[in-house]
This record gives sequence, structure tokens and C-alpha cells, in this order.
Amino acid sequence: MKKTGETLNIKGSKFMYAWMTLVIFGGVFSSLFLIKQGLLFESNYSLIYLGGGVVFLPIMLYLTLWILPGFMPGKVLLSIVPKENGVVKYKNKMFLIKDIRNIDLIRNPLNLINDIVIESFDGKKLKIRTYNLIDELDYEVMVDKYIYPYMTDNAKKVWDRKVNLELLHEEVKYVREDQ
Repeated sequence: MKKTGETLNIKGSKFMYAWMTLVIFGGVFSSLFLIKQGLLFESNYSLIYLGGGVVFLPIMLYLTLWILPGFMPGKVLLSIVPKENGVVKYKNKMFLIKDIRNIDLIRNPLNLINDIVIESFDGKKLKIRTYNLIDELDYEVMVDKYIYPYMTDNAKKVWDRKVNLELLHEEVKYVREDQ
């Protein structure tokens, strides 16, 4: 998180950048290595190597194409202005925090990327692509610390059912300020 004035710019963590780089590019290079070793036919398992490489290479290339936009240097995933009439900004869209009915982190089954989905009281939805650069615990701390205090009472009740404050305290030593 980087604070500029009243605005918090949320970026991916360096650990998650390293992890996603390792998974995506490691998967592509491993698939290419398996194909190369399979084509040499120096082992009894060459056909298995070749088959595994041919099966996993398109999958890893597909995932790489989806996640590559998240690796732009300095990419701000979302911005939050935490105050009474605060907003959540994503690209050119803005949601008032007091209008948030529900906020959730959902994994897209087609590209395996987590999206933050915000629903408002008037039925509008905002999907914020995270490119898997925000950990689930970091997401929960971010929402609980900067968005939760300014939500309506009903939205707070919905969030309280989703978040496990004991786990957040154990894992990241986070304690909600009003407790």
C-alpha cells in the first residue's frame, strides 16, 4: 500500500509477484523442458515427458497471457479513500464505501485469477482484477481496516460473517481497532 494524500493505492506484494513469476514462467519452461527431453527419446519415459509437456504447455501459456498485464511496473490494482464519504476506485469507476452492500474475493474458474467483487445497494457490481497479486489474508486486512469502518451496519454484519478475526490475529497479528 502506498499512501498519497488521503488516497491509498493498493499494489501487489513483492512476495506474490515472485510467487506468480515462479509459477507461471516456471510452468512454461518446465513444459518446454519436458517436450525437449521427450523428443530426445533417451529414456523409457520419453513418451510420458512429451505427453506431459504437450498437455501442460498450452495451459501454462493461457495462464501467462491472463496474468501478464498484472506485471506492469507500478500497477495500481485499486485505490481507496478511507473516510466518511470515502470511495473505492478502479480504473475509471468509483463506488462510495457507504453504498457497498457486499464485498468478496472470488476466483474466476476460467483463468484462475482472484477478483474482488463489490456489490452496491442499487444492484451494480464492480469486478476488480487482482492478478493473484493480493493474498487472501492481505485482502481481508485491507477491507477490515480501510473499508469496514465506513460501511453501513447491514454491510458490516455481512462482512463479520465472512471474516475470521481470530485467524487474522494468529496469522498476521491484525486486531480490529474497535475491539
